[in-house]
Amino acid sequence: MTTSISGKNAVQLGGEGSILMRQRRDHAALDTMMNRWLAAETTPGERDALWQDIVQLVFSHAFAEETVLWPVLRRISSDGEDLTARVEQEHQEINELIARVEKSPGDPRRAEWVRQAFTLISQDIRDEEDELLPRLRDTFGDHRLRQIGAAWEAVRATAPTHPHPAVSRRPPGNALSGLPLSVFDRLRDLAPFASPAGRRVALAAASAAGAAGVGLLTRRALRRARRG
Repeated sequence: MTTSISGKNAVQLGGEGSILMRQRRDHAALDTMMNRWLAAETTPGERDALWQDIVQLVFSHAFAEETVLWPVLRRISSDGEDLTARVEQEHQEINELIARVEKSPGDPRRAEWVRQAFTLISQDIRDEEDELLPRLRDTFGDHRLRQIGAAWEAVRATAPTHPHPAVSRRPPGNALSGLPLSVFDRLRDLAPFASPAGRRVALAAASAAGAAGVGLLTRRALRRARRG
């Protein structure tokens, strides 16, 4: 029987650099930002900034999970396939909802879609902390958890930061499709008000030049995660 990682301290979870602590810090940050977005006293400008921060963290975090963590879990756990399939479906639903929000800035249903996305994100956090991540703690020692954490962090740092519902949820498809989009997303984050034509130019440049460097970092991280 697995035990949730939610109530455990850093020593119990393999140290501050372990994958379990890194995951939990992101989850806590998302909880805080979502609660602030929902707070009645939050101004529209603060909400917009919070929303962008939430979106960027959600997608970089999830991409790193799908690329590094869930393949490991499928190898070590007899029910890993079912568990990761369920979380991947949650990720896909979050992708689709947030894509709808980003494409419909003036839609009166936008706030309700955001709340639906928050509900799914909160459920995803509980599923991961209560069911998936404890299996890594049960299987690996502290050093290995820190190795996986470093690999996850490397992929997270170069992952897409916006929704792309058509991208595969599993490697190698997610990496092949996601790497050019990752560079484009990060250029868009730096210049959020660029024209559509400017964004197309940025995407072309990212595909031609940036993806190779991101791909190299990702391949190195994956090799690190696979080492036993």
